[in-house]
Amino acid sequence: MKKRTRALAAVLSAAVSAAFGLLIALAPAAHAASLVQITNFGSNPGNSKMYLYVPNSVQAHPAILVAAHYCTGTGPAFYSGTEFASLADKYGFIVIYPDANRSGQCWDVSSDAALSHNGNSDPADIVSMVQYVEQHNNGDSSRVYFTGASSGGMLTDVMLGDYPDVFKAGAAFMGVPFHCFYTGTVDGWNSACAQGQVSNTPQAWGDYVRNAYPGYSGARPRMQLWHGTADTTLNYNNFGEEIKQWTNVLGVSQTPSSTSVVNGSWTHTTYGSATSPVVDAYSIAGVGHSLPLSGMAAIAIHFFGLDGSGGGTPSPSTSPSQSPSTSPSASPSASPSQSGGGGSGACHVSDTVSAWNTGLTENITITNNSTSAINGWRLGFTLPSGQTVVSAWNATISPSSGAVTATNVSYNASIPAGGNTSFGFQANHTGNAAAPTGFTLNGTACSVG
Repeated sequence: MKKRTRALAAVLSAAVSAAFGLLIALAPAAHAASLVQITNFGSNPGNSKMYLYVPNSVQAHPAILVAAHYCTGTGPAFYSGTEFASLADKYGFIVIYPDANRSGQCWDVSSDAALSHNGNSDPADIVSMVQYVEQHNNGDSSRVYFTGASSGGMLTDVMLGDYPDVFKAGAAFMGVPFHCFYTGTVDGWNSACAQGQVSNTPQAWGDYVRNAYPGYSGARPRMQLWHGTADTTLNYNNFGEEIKQWTNVLGVSQTPSSTSVVNGSWTHTTYGSATSPVVDAYSIAGVGHSLPLSGMAAIAIHFFGLDGSGGGTPSPSTSPSQSPSTSPSASPSASPSQSGGGGSGACHVSDTVSAWNTGLTENITITNNSTSAINGWRLGFTLPSGQTVVSAWNATISPSSGAVTATNVSYNASIPAGGNTSFGFQANHTGNAAAPTGFTLNGTACSVG
């Protein structure tokens, strides 16, 4: 009897173990977070679609990022083609990927409705999406941010202008100023703006933003701007116009509080503060209409403070995917300018050349060592034989070879006493990739090194 009892117990134990193992085998495995389409999210006058990414590690009261696609794009394409979802996995915020339902899959940034608070177009759709996440996912209404590329970059400017009460900050990749693309129609294409031919005073640009929400007197969102100097789809001139607009809206000087070159060819200027700027701008040398590049999304997330930093701008030593390029050792192909000796103690020039087979980029920093500010600058220098300038950023250069002059653009005309500014250019060469010589600032020789 005891043997039988022991045998039965063994059988039952084996059966329980087998059943338990089967239950484990049948239990669903943990799945990675995925993009989900949300329907019936609220008022949707533009008939946009909403896609939502909620990471497995989402915070209890998460921040919300809206990431808007380019023309011909979709929400799912921007999800899979950018780094914002992987950053959400790391930091626990939610990402909304809106999807346009317009001609060419472009966003409406050109109609009266699109450029008005509570207007009856795409921006209103997106605010409904934000409200949905706040209500259904416990989203934090005090931490809502916007980013986008190309048409989505234009929309970033529009959303921050229309809804300063909703968004805390934005990062516009390859955008244009608020109202620059205005045509009065939903599917309008403003060629003059696209070609960089629209220019206004900072006050006029700022008034366009303020008039979008008459009577609003609250805080305005901070803005980060990105543009490639070789952009032929939305001309690089729009970058300077955006800086004029948002420095005016946010009440800070157009003179940068800091200028640096990072990652070899990214000229970074800050406005209002060097470490916690209200306008943060990145000019990308020699790059066309193809932003964001790898690492740029992380810098935008840092600017928003979604990485736990509290917001601001990373230093060159801590910037995601960046490395300083102010020293010759920053790049294997970089070569320092030759010291010409002598010169004036009132100004100093340092530069870095990054060369390849038949081309090069040159980044030049001018330091004002005098006791008074410089208002309007012209830097003369001589290019080595065989070098021809094909494009420039943060300055205009004329002629294209030989003895040339670089002249400030509208947003960097002033160099404070003890301050500096940077510009650069891309050039072709026939074998001589040496640095320029004979630098003079407003006619006065500068020390070089």
